[in-house]
Amino acid sequence: MSARIVFDLDGTLIDSAPDIRNIANAALKKIGFAPISLQETHSFIGEGIQVFVEKMRQARDVPDTYQDDLLDDLVARYDDAVELTEMYPGVSDSLQDLSGRHTLGICTNKLYRPCIAVLEHLDIAHHFSTVWGGDNRLARKPDPAPLLAAFAELGAGPCLYVGDSEVDAQTARRADVPFILFTQGYRKSPVDDIPHTVALDDFRRLPDLVETVLARD
Repeated sequence: MSARIVFDLDGTLIDSAPDIRNIANAALKKIGFAPISLQETHSFIGEGIQVFVEKMRQARDVPDTYQDDLLDDLVARYDDAVELTEMYPGVSDSLQDLSGRHTLGICTNKLYRPCIAVLEHLDIAHHFSTVWGGDNRLARKPDPAPLLAAFAELGAGPCLYVGDSEVDAQTARRADVPFILFTQGYRKSPVDDIPHTVALDDFRRLPDLVETVLARD
């Protein structure tokens, strides 16, 4: 059975936090504030770059008046923030397997251009028939509108969403689609506290888990 499978990006397919931390700290250094840690970076990712900057400012007591300048600085650096980003183990092979049998897409709160840049850098852009970034014309997750639009662009068939966070779980619930929770990403809560259809701890297991979920419907 051919399905429509949409993925989150940061913390799901890729570990991009080291690159995001680097551009964030470059922006903070420029205005004379202390850097953020990798752990803090993980905790700030997931709700879009505007919220990331807000959380970063709050963590370093940066005045509100710097919000726009910091946001502009990060956006200007974001397209090139790919060198430290890596796919999680098993992602490449699983995408190759799944794209031969299903149609795949991306729905992320990451900005569209940096999303495309990192997919192309990692040579996996060709697996995805549609990509929805956080600056799309509809909304940001957890609003389900971009996820539903991504599914619509993929045609017909059962729908699955794969993500790593509370935001992704909420988005899947609002869209009323099965949710596969990748447990090794940037989630902030225990796995049992995040609603999911099945949990995934190793991407090498994803093709089999997809078949398991599809068989339930």
